[in-house]
This record gives sequence, C-alpha cells and structure tokens, in this order.
Amino acid sequence: MPTVFRKGKYRFFFFSNEGQERPHIHVESGNDYAKYWIEPVVLAHSTGYSRAEVNEIGKIVEKAQDIIKEKWNAHFGY
Repeated sequence: MPTVFRKGKYRFFFFSNEGQERPHIHVESGNDYAKYWIEPVVLAHSTGYSRAEVNEIGKIVEKAQDIIKEKWNAHFGY
C-alpha cells in the first residue's frame, strides 16, 4: 500500500493490486476510510467520516489531482 501523501490526519494511498480499476485514491485516518475516483473527483465510498470531512477530503483530492494521476501512472506503469 504505497502512501502517495499525507495531509493533516489523512493518509492518501493506493492498493498495489488495483491497477485494473480506473484511477482512484484511498484515504484513511484512525478507523475512518474513503475512496475517491480521480477523473472526475467523486466520492466512491466512505465509512466513518462526517459529511464535512468528506467535503474537506474531496477538496484535498481535487487540489492534488495531478499529483495523484502522476503517481498512479508511475506506480501501475501507465
């Protein structure tokens, strides 16, 4: 599970066996978890985060979208 970056309490990462899916990022902090599609940035799933946290994380993902895509392509060989 390579960590792409950290922002505040959030860790943004990939699972190494998911290159067959369209680009996305996983986010966790404590026991809370979310998954966001990258193009366009859309919440795929969330457990434990409040609506405000989901919105906050979504804004972080939008700002880091280019970096996430670059790291995705490098990690999965695209």
